[in-house]
Amino acid sequence: MLEYLRNAADKPLAKVLMGILIFSFVGWGVAEWVFGLTSSDTTLLRVGGDKVSVQQYMTMRSNELSAMPRDVQRELYADPIKMSDFQNGVIAHMAAARRVQKYARDLGYVVSEHRIANDIRNIPQFQDNGKFSTAAFDVVLQNSGLTEADIANDMRAKALNEMVRAPVATQMETPRFAIVAAYNARNVKREINVATVNLSSFKVEKPTDEKLRDFYAQNPHRVAEARDISYVIVPAAMDKPDEYEIGLKKAQSMEDDIIGGESLASAAKKHGAKFVQHSGVSAGKLPDDKNINESMLVRIFDMPGATESELIETKNGFVIIRVDNIIPEHDADFDSIKKELAAEWTRAEQEKLAYVRANELLVDLNKDGKLQGAKKMTVSRTDGAPMPVLVAAFKNPIGDNSIVSGTDAFYVVNVAAEKLPAVDDKKINDMKSEIANITMRDMDADYGSYLERRYPAKINDKTYNRFVK
Repeated sequence: MLEYLRNAADKPLAKVLMGILIFSFVGWGVAEWVFGLTSSDTTLLRVGGDKVSVQQYMTMRSNELSAMPRDVQRELYADPIKMSDFQNGVIAHMAAARRVQKYARDLGYVVSEHRIANDIRNIPQFQDNGKFSTAAFDVVLQNSGLTEADIANDMRAKALNEMVRAPVATQMETPRFAIVAAYNARNVKREINVATVNLSSFKVEKPTDEKLRDFYAQNPHRVAEARDISYVIVPAAMDKPDEYEIGLKKAQSMEDDIIGGESLASAAKKHGAKFVQHSGVSAGKLPDDKNINESMLVRIFDMPGATESELIETKNGFVIIRVDNIIPEHDADFDSIKKELAAEWTRAEQEKLAYVRANELLVDLNKDGKLQGAKKMTVSRTDGAPMPVLVAAFKNPIGDNSIVSGTDAFYVVNVAAEKLPAVDDKKINDMKSEIANITMRDMDADYGSYLERRYPAKINDKTYNRFVK
């Protein structure tokens, strides 16, 4: 065959065919280059122009996964949402590390080989009897799969990180007057007078259907979208490799039958799996079923009607879900919520009457300085009265009078006086440490935001969708 092609190469027809063939290959390559179809670019992330490859991401991802307990790993693999969050977290950490390295280069920081060598010698894992051991160093490298260059690069990155973050690594001294002011603000107490007007103190007539219909027209009740679902589960001890493999094979065989047209119920019966049905499943109405949790609910509501999911790994086994029917969001039927409407109407009427009474008490208080039925209270920012009253007691100035709405009552509140706490040096010193830590965290967060703005990260969507998503 090859001999035939060589002999025919000089013929005009052969030259035309070769030209077409060559043009096809060149055109194919050019099209890939023009339209971005080439798979040679494995850049996952660019940080301020620096490239982070998908291979570097995979290494970091593997390292972080291997450091996790086995049960946490299985939980990640069984929950796509948690796995996506984990993977995006790895990318975010890599971007943050690359920003620090790039900023260090821009600032002209250099880490000498001498410092790296000293840092490596001082790592306890590389020492024997307090001294650096070449044998211990080699054992760690062999067990971890790392090279000397990997260790050196990691030490260099840590040293550069310390240099770059030095401006926010030193605690700032907070003036004592500011610490004392914060201590007083947290521990101050206030004396208040409070009159409580309970809604339950007011009796109202039973509403007629006409009133309820008018009330319903002004306060419509919407029933959220719900779904009728069914699923099959092949139970398996997911943390035991042998049982995991047996369960997986059974689930895959059952999945093949379902894809072939069998119903979930018949496929479950055939393979000894469990078949379950639930009606009206929604975010506000989860069934009492350990296999239908919030993450599974997200899957269910992402699926179109009359379709089955792919095989899903959960901590209890292998699951295939089917959305049998979709019940759209709709207005609730009046008769079905009549009892609920009656309770809401009664409460609304009680609120009107209670608010009128609270206003009467407030008018008298502002006019005469007396609050009928008042109770004296000494309150802190966290206890001594219902939370809405506490908020008003510290939000409003001394001498203020106001009406505060609570869960089942209105409160008329008079802020009478303020009591500063006694000086406690230990608590003030604790406050000083707390303020210093908060300041450090805020500065570090601001510094990180500055680096994000200076070196923005851009993900290569094509590579991300292919290797990460």
